[in-house]
Amino acid sequence: MEQNLSQYKIFYEVAKAGNISKAAKELYISQPAISKSISKLEDNLGVSLFTRNSRGVQMTDEGRLLFDHAHSAFEALTRGEHELKRIKDFNIGHLRIGVSNTLCKYILLPYLKGFIEKYPHIKITIESQSTSHTIRMLEQQNIDLGLIAEPSNKRPLLFLPFMDIQDTFVATKSYVDNLYLREGADTDIFQTGNILLLDRHNMTRKYIDEYLNENQIIPNQVLEVTTMDLLIEFAKIGLGIGCVIREFVQEELDQGTLVEIPLASAIKKRTVGFAYNPSGTSKALENFLNFSNCLNI
Repeated sequence: MEQNLSQYKIFYEVAKAGNISKAAKELYISQPAISKSISKLEDNLGVSLFTRNSRGVQMTDEGRLLFDHAHSAFEALTRGEHELKRIKDFNIGHLRIGVSNTLCKYILLPYLKGFIEKYPHIKITIESQSTSHTIRMLEQQNIDLGLIAEPSNKRPLLFLPFMDIQDTFVATKSYVDNLYLREGADTDIFQTGNILLLDRHNMTRKYIDEYLNENQIIPNQVLEVTTMDLLIEFAKIGLGIGCVIREFVQEELDQGTLVEIPLASAIKKRTVGFAYNPSGTSKALENFLNFSNCLNI
């Protein structure tokens, strides 16, 4: 746009009013200043925009053409201003969260309930994906927030701890009893039992594989499962010994539906929390972080 926006605004108001004096009152500027601005715009465009008469001004054909475009432009700006005001007044924003299916179900959804109650107008998009994919999207600033297990290398991300989780092996009591009955009381359950693990692409599986290697545990029969939910359900029907997160099966353990398998060396706890890229924080993310601080996370 070659001309000054204020010249188009003056033209627009004069065209709407059909009178320079009315436009001057609307714009709180003098009539001579309006006349000078219109003349300058006409000179720059090389066309006449108005014809003058005793009752005011009337648009020329060129003036009407320019008015149609100016009308659309200023209406769009007005809508933009209203939208910004609405966003400010109602805390409207967009929060994009990356999370695995397991952490989404057991941690994120219960947490979001309170956040949504406080900020009901924020749009939330959840990218259900692997932790490694979430970290990549955070680094590339394609999402605002990720719920992940604390990575060993957090750069360039900031990490807000939420809770500790404990990996453990569980099975039904009947599965364990039958395994010992069939194989003998001194059997190595990792050699004779059916061990249920997440697939090798999962970050939890990689963590468990490191534990198994460090403790020289080599499962003989492994059934790989794609999700923690399936793994838990398979363990509950007596299909084998599942490696699960204790906090996600605490109810089953309390009820006796599942029992924990004693380990010579306990699996080290992991920390789950919210990660974000500090170089690209939005208002919605700031609200989320403030909400987290209020909960003393």
